[in-house]
Amino acid sequence: MSNGERPRRPRPMPSPTQTTKFFWDAAKQGKLALQYDPVAKVYQFWPRSISVKTGKRNLEWRTVSGHGKVYSYTITYVPTAGFEDKVPYAIGLIELDEGVRIIGNMINVKPDEVKVGMPVKVAFERMSDDISYFCFEPA
Repeated sequence: MSNGERPRRPRPMPSPTQTTKFFWDAAKQGKLALQYDPVAKVYQFWPRSISVKTGKRNLEWRTVSGHGKVYSYTITYVPTAGFEDKVPYAIGLIELDEGVRIIGNMINVKPDEVKVGMPVKVAFERMSDDISYFCFEPA
């Protein structure tokens, strides 16, 4: 390596658990699934074994639209492992139409084109035969 290039490191892989298995299985099929609390009538993210609103173990998995808007974002210049060849890249805090905020990488858009309020939709990056990771792109 020369000219200050960083060594390329492997991208961290999620390790599905009993609680997150449905989420990762849906992602593998190109679908975004969120937990839903039917008592509080709200979605939640990240997957947990109990509702953050009621503390009950009554959560249902539901496939959602994956559409939303950029609530906030940051441009990354110092990459995390596995992203050395993508800098600079945008990471967005997305407010989904279902009312949940979720952080994800932004793809198919130049970092300087990302704007607060920009409509986005979920997309998936295939990382292995078993894992597809969610990200967001302009809608």
